[in-house]
Amino acid sequence: MVESFVGTWKMLQSENFDDYMKAIGVGFATRQVGNRTKPNLILSVDEQGIICMKSQSAFKSTEIKFQLNEPFDETTADDRKTKTVVTLDNGKLVQKQTWDGKETSIEREISDGKLIAVRTLFNSLLRYLCVYEKLSSGEIS
Repeated sequence: MVESFVGTWKMLQSENFDDYMKAIGVGFATRQVGNRTKPNLILSVDEQGIICMKSQSAFKSTEIKFQLNEPFDETTADDRKTKTVVTLDNGKLVQKQTWDGKETSIEREISDGKLIAVRTLFNSLLRYLCVYEKLSSGEIS
């Protein structure tokens, strides 16, 4: 099921990114640059089932490697140190990040050929939405 996420995805739009960054404590200058950035998201899976998720932009690139349902340490693009676990739930790739008693949930799903990512902060009503279109299907390496 993860295979449907494999490929290179180009960000088309995002909503509420500035509010999201402000809520997690990102400074003004970094938010200004972040608001102008539309990174590509690249997902791949190797033979052992290890998933690689890269976010690439001219501003900053990040990469995480993980197996489903196994907690790991993550350093986010804004340099938060989180405990993270990614699961597959009803066709959605669900990433939960916890740090300093806080939690963010990122739900990614494929809908009408687009990858939709919704971040929910601290179990609140604050949501940050990203919509991506697939540039290439990539290869399972």
